[in-house]
Amino acid sequence: MRKGIAISAAAAATVAMTSMAVAPASAAPLRGRGPHGVTIEIATVNGSGCPKDTAAVAVSDDKEAFTVTYSAYTAQAGGNVASTDWRKNCQINMKVHVPQGFTYAIASTDYRGFASLEPGASAVEKASYYFQGMQDTRSISHNLKGTYADNWQFSDVNDVAQLVYKPCGEERNFNINTELRVTKGTDATKTSFISMDSTDGSYKTTYHFAWKRCP
Repeated sequence: MRKGIAISAAAAATVAMTSMAVAPASAAPLRGRGPHGVTIEIATVNGSGCPKDTAAVAVSDDKEAFTVTYSAYTAQAGGNVASTDWRKNCQINMKVHVPQGFTYAIASTDYRGFASLEPGASAVEKASYYFQGMQDTRSISHNLKGTYADNWQFSDVNDVAQLVYKPCGEERNFNINTELRVTKGTDATKTSFISMDSTDGSYKTTYHFAWKRCP
């Protein structure tokens, strides 16, 4: 298991959503505990960062959030690694089943991982998500620069006015796109890497729900 208790890289960014036409949902967003009966099923997983059986999704007991855990999501460059390993990506399409009368948006997202960057090296974590049949959100990128060897965490928080809800009464899968990139350091014989995976499951991406009742 990788060591490094302190999370030394943290950033918050506001995600600007593209304007979309959705069915109205009544009342204010419900943060915190969600309705009973929420389940998530992975429909498809594609990408060099998440080979078969290396990505898993779980809903929290209080239905406030769901997490995506990766076990083979690492981009690396320099040394003897393959020239194609500098960029890894993962696209997950999932079915989020919610009780009748409710809909949801993503209020905030927490990304966690580990990076080891040689002097002169840099790394990027990039992500977006959207409902099937609707426009993609604007991608948000976060950067790290060498020298660096520690856990990292980035958080994206959406303003209430910018929340995009699944249209009420419609079945639409939820899509998540993530990407990791890394460049070589000044000494190209040494390897630098960034990971969004963990042997103990502590490095994961957490998506926090905002709930609303449908009219």
